[in-house]
Amino acid sequence: MKKIWIVPLIAIALLATVVEMSRAEMARYDVDPDHSTVEFRVAHMVISKTTGRFTDIAGFIEMDPEALKVKALEAVIKTASVTTSHAKRDTHLKGADFFNVEKYPAMTYRMKSYHKEGENYVAVGELTLLGVTKEITLVGGLNGLNKDPWGNLRAGFTAEGKLNRKDFGMNWNKVLDNGGLVVGEEVFIKLDIECIKAKPKE
Repeated sequence: MKKIWIVPLIAIALLATVVEMSRAEMARYDVDPDHSTVEFRVAHMVISKTTGRFTDIAGFIEMDPEALKVKALEAVIKTASVTTSHAKRDTHLKGADFFNVEKYPAMTYRMKSYHKEGENYVAVGELTLLGVTKEITLVGGLNGLNKDPWGNLRAGFTAEGKLNRKDFGMNWNKVLDNGGLVVGEEVFIKLDIECIKAKPKE
């Protein structure tokens, strides 16, 4: 007899989730750093790519997921959390030649505007790095929403972009015998972000 109730109970649970999502409105979703990744990729000696990431990230997006409207998007990344899985290289990246983490412990991103292009959304925002602020464009979208086992509503996003590190004063390099550079100037960015809907303040 117990099995008879399983399907109706599952259906009710799914319906409750759908109903809650259908009542979506402008709300704040905070970044879950444990399920989010901020990666970068840059050319090394022209012949390969070096990939790294930041492990200390925070931020939020204020949006209406049903209407696909975004009011605000902000992020803070601690530069000392950079890692390329190579201790000597990471120490160099944290020094004055690159992120200069003692003087500039964080970089920030704040969206200024966005628009839709095909199936993607294009966000234009200001990235502040090494005390320099430049516009950066990110292209991506909302992967979907779902409830976790603890009743939290979660949203997933992906986005990609690129920047020229010299625009921010990150100029260190060495010239190879063939005239190429040790480190590329163009940096590719990939974001996989998971956010949790903020609970109402009591």
